[in-house]
Amino acid sequence: MENNTTIFQDVTQVVNLTQIPLNPLEEQVITIFLTMLICGVGIAGNIMVVLVVLRTKHMVTPTNCYLVSLAVADLIVLLAAGLPNISDVVAFWIYGYTGCLCITYLQYLGINVSSCSITAFTIERYIAICHSIKAQFICTVSRAKRIIAGVWIFTSLYCTMWFFLVNTNETVYTNGVVVTCGYRVSRSLYMPIYFLDFTLFYVIPLIVATVLYGLIARILFMSPLPSHLNDRAGGGSVHQGHSNSTGKASKGAVSARKQITKMLAVVVVLFALLWMPYRTLVVVNSIIDPPYHNTWFLLFCRMCIYTNSAINPIVYNLMSQKFRVAFKKLCKCSWRHKEAEYNVPMYYSVMKNSTSNEPVTEQEEVSGHTAKRFTSPPTDNEASALSTS
Repeated sequence: MENNTTIFQDVTQVVNLTQIPLNPLEEQVITIFLTMLICGVGIAGNIMVVLVVLRTKHMVTPTNCYLVSLAVADLIVLLAAGLPNISDVVAFWIYGYTGCLCITYLQYLGINVSSCSITAFTIERYIAICHSIKAQFICTVSRAKRIIAGVWIFTSLYCTMWFFLVNTNETVYTNGVVVTCGYRVSRSLYMPIYFLDFTLFYVIPLIVATVLYGLIARILFMSPLPSHLNDRAGGGSVHQGHSNSTGKASKGAVSARKQITKMLAVVVVLFALLWMPYRTLVVVNSIIDPPYHNTWFLLFCRMCIYTNSAINPIVYNLMSQKFRVAFKKLCKCSWRHKEAEYNVPMYYSVMKNSTSNEPVTEQEEVSGHTAKRFTSPPTDNEASALSTS
């Protein structure tokens, strides 16, 4: 993505006898409000995604490793593209030549890594569901970490070209000089680069996602289920109790696979929709002359990009119970520490969890057993043991 001051502009050093143009007040207010709101929610949410995966052992899965990579990339986009937009709409470019190079580089790095991460977890889901036997050896955490490292190295090297493509430009007005971060050469020379980015990091990922999620849907939502997903559903065993429990477990596993697949598909759809205005405008402006420079539509494109980087943690919270529980535990962490400092009995929160209407997760089962054990107030020895555990 281009810098906020360089989006669809070709700025050269000229002498302008007019006064410095200022952005309308309503544009400043709306831009600052939306940017702070979206970036604030996005930065907090993506940091939470990284923390809950890194701090919770059962959350370290191949898919979640790719989601951490996506969260870090989204953080870079919000910090390098969103926050500079606040100062840029009020004044002009204040970060100098080094800031122009580094911020532009980080913008494209975050954008490209997020696209590659989405493609990676799409392929991982396809292998895990459509080739479940091979997935035991292919879809591992160690392999996911190596793939993520390769994605970051590749995109880091690919984006270095922007160090040579942008520069600060000065425009002299009667009442001062305006510095902007713009193009180093004529904008027409950037068309191959924009089309290459458009193809590598938007068109190809969406084609891959469309094909693979179509194959996943055929396997996962077909009736009856394939044998490798339903081979332990029971039915012919003389041990009826074991058969029923195994069948329930199999149905639960299939349901969990469907849910995580739906969640990741929503992430891909949002990526396609929220990036479409900007990507389309870049392609159109590379063809038409003069380019389309409507201020409000450019603001809309930028807000869509920031929203795409901010909305994924919300999707995880709404569609994944494991993430929802992990987010709640992370938010209550400081409260629990304060509770322990004031020596509040721990069995109160345990009993509260046992009466929750939410489905019990693997991690909550331990708390559930503990709640049943201490349904009556513990003795002094039990309370001290709980408070020190």
